[in-house]
Amino acid sequence: MKLNKTASSTIALSAAALLVLSGCASTDSGATGMIQELGDNEAGISILAWPGYVEDGTNDPAVDWTSSFEEATGCEVTVKTYGTSDEAVNLMKTGEYDVVAASGDATQRLIAGEEVMPINTSLVANYEGIFDFLKNQSHNTVAGVNYGIPHGYGANLLLYNKDVFPTAPDSWSVVWDGASANAGKVTAYDSPIYIADAAVYLMATKPELGIENPYALDETQLAAAVELLKAQRANVGEYWSDYLLEIQAFTTGDSVVGTTWQVIANVLLGEGVNVDAVLPKEGSTGWSDTWMISSKTDAPNCAYRWLDHIASPEINAAATAYFGEAPSSMAACDFRDDCDAYHAGDADYAKQLWYWTTPIAECLDGRTDVQCTDYTRWTAAWQEVKG
Repeated sequence: MKLNKTASSTIALSAAALLVLSGCASTDSGATGMIQELGDNEAGISILAWPGYVEDGTNDPAVDWTSSFEEATGCEVTVKTYGTSDEAVNLMKTGEYDVVAASGDATQRLIAGEEVMPINTSLVANYEGIFDFLKNQSHNTVAGVNYGIPHGYGANLLLYNKDVFPTAPDSWSVVWDGASANAGKVTAYDSPIYIADAAVYLMATKPELGIENPYALDETQLAAAVELLKAQRANVGEYWSDYLLEIQAFTTGDSVVGTTWQVIANVLLGEGVNVDAVLPKEGSTGWSDTWMISSKTDAPNCAYRWLDHIASPEINAAATAYFGEAPSSMAACDFRDDCDAYHAGDADYAKQLWYWTTPIAECLDGRTDVQCTDYTRWTAAWQEVKG
């Protein structure tokens, strides 16, 4: 897969698609086909997002940042939620959604599959205030072309029961080499992207493997990660993708240690469960979600205005706080009182995170003498791990 070639193809497709939109938005006549100015708003947009990203007061009257957008723009919002990045990619292929909030293990697939268009960030006023370390990353930018606007971000942390671990663990070893000490009560994230978590640990403990990027694994490196995951499998009581399942498992004591999100730890602590979460010394994987616009959209004006709305400090603060992640700008912290807990804006903390990124055959670590394993290969490997 040649990303430069893919980017050119995607841009060309976007140009062709946008030119038939009856002048709803203005594009240039150059090679990029990128929207240069916005026109009148359409009737509405359909948004695909993680649960909790697009709230209109239906679930909780006090939680609503969608109604204000509809009132200000006249763009009626419909939303569908999804549970995994694989589901999001498949749904975007239908062409039924104008906007998607995608994690890094979906964004590259959407770009390569020509499902999303390049974004003119100058048309998103709130883009300027977004943290620099979230911009121009491999999961949202290809060959210098932006394909989305950063939203929230966070780390995949180590969650542990303090009764079982009276001294806080500082290493992922408790779920890898030392997992047998809590056999049957270890939990792990249920997704092929979890292979990268094994790779992060191997980067620190087996440097002879030469892993420099956990999403850039050749066959030898992938085999080492799979071996580690299979060893862990014997000690895993439950794999989770629904965060409510992990909350239940730690509440009942069926799980005592494993990978987690800060929001899960917050819920458990709020319910009086004796747990805590840490970022281990090896670093971790994490997520940095991106708002992207479908290349097939017939509502580019409403779509761009949603991107700007959700990036505005007060709205971004509300959305990211509700989900349980760091906001995309320091200005958003003026509307939150928990930014320190999420290390918002802490570039040194962010450097310890490897944001979810779709693995591709062209090695993301820059190697050209080998071919790396792509997401299809990872999916097959994950099935092998779980049996």
